[in-house]
Amino acid sequence: MASVCTNGIDTGFVALGATKVAILGVVQGITELLPISSTAHMRVVPTFLGWPDPGSAFSAAMQLAALFAVVTYFWRDIWRVGAGSLKAAQEGDYGAFEFRMAVGIVVATIPIVIGGVLLKKQLNACGSPLRELWVIGAASIGMALLLALAELVCRHKRTFEEIRLRDAVVVGLAQVGALIPGVSRSGSTLTAALFMNLKREDAARFSFLLGLPAITGAGVKELFELKKAGLDAAGWEVLGIGLASASLSAFVAIWTLMKVMERFSSWPFVIYRFLMGAFLLLVVYLGVLDPTV
Repeated sequence: MASVCTNGIDTGFVALGATKVAILGVVQGITELLPISSTAHMRVVPTFLGWPDPGSAFSAAMQLAALFAVVTYFWRDIWRVGAGSLKAAQEGDYGAFEFRMAVGIVVATIPIVIGGVLLKKQLNACGSPLRELWVIGAASIGMALLLALAELVCRHKRTFEEIRLRDAVVVGLAQVGALIPGVSRSGSTLTAALFMNLKREDAARFSFLLGLPAITGAGVKELFELKKAGLDAAGWEVLGIGLASASLSAFVAIWTLMKVMERFSSWPFVIYRFLMGAFLLLVVYLGVLDPTV
């Protein structure tokens, strides 16, 4: 179905109404923090249900729900890095782990900020070619293969306390890939962290903490863009319902991911991503679905 625009911003979620947005909020919340791409699911699920595309603005704004879940789950780590880095700066102890982590988070955020600015028009435009189903399918398969490679060739022995600035730079560069639907911010940063030989649970932890500024910035920026575009009261109400349902499901997702990474590996996500990508490419190739719907 065609995109819905409000002053050039894709606002298809308004046409869906409260009930459908609440359902998509649950899907968004779960997939935003699992390494399976929330943007991909926000294109695929509505398409197969015959609903309008909720739009890139919806996906970006819903990141505030992910922010709520990450802060709630990792509040001890956030407090440790925040308070510890301030104390270290006051004492001139720039070698302290907390200070190095804070600097790493800032440095790692720079690449995605630059990428977001450069791709702004393509990312938020109605009918953006980046949201076509074949792009999502190809990106899903590509990330599945990279995640599988990280599982196969890396040792996963380094701990959270051993993280260095170089690790933050690498994971920050990988985070830029999340701008492409189907890649997944969680997936790209988790994969990069695993390639740096971090333990699986510490790689996931690092991925979430490193993504806090990007998640916050994307969500707040999108709210500002929607306000500037003149989204009406009904639209804000629908968006609020989506945020509420996404916040609850996002917390469940982050708890699930941490348990899976602590006890098993990322192979369940590898398999899921590969099958989803292959299925999307197949239905597009067979003409079952228009790749641009």
